[in-house]
Amino acid sequence: MTIVMDAAALNAFLETDFPQVAGQYVIDDVTPDGVLARLRVRDGHLRPGGTVSGPSMFALADLAVYCAILSRIGPVGLAVTTNASIDFMRKPVAGVDLLAECRILKLGRVLAVADVLIRSMGTDAPVARCSTTYSIPPERP
Repeated sequence: MTIVMDAAALNAFLETDFPQVAGQYVIDDVTPDGVLARLRVRDGHLRPGGTVSGPSMFALADLAVYCAILSRIGPVGLAVTTNASIDFMRKPVAGVDLLAECRILKLGRVLAVADVLIRSMGTDAPVARCSTTYSIPPERP
């Protein structure tokens, strides 16, 4: 798969098209398989007990898949999630950024399928795994 948007281009796209997440969720790297995304954990991402909330981890996984797809097809703002399943496997390390390693499994004309492993920065054990399918809008004439 040819890379058409690098990490800088994806982060610029997030800044302009999704300012509500820009700066909190960032793309660290575009890889041959997908992307490496980061959640800069802040107080607003935490739930009681000092752990990162499930919705924040899901948002990281979803953003990683979205950006992995855009890195291959370009800035298509209307690509949307059609299915997602997430398994929360262990408590993230408190006060540490989360990293999401997204791997595109299939990138077709209409659908894309990807897996994401989320880890606390500095640890090898995944805290969550997400499997996602995206719908890619048809090109308009």
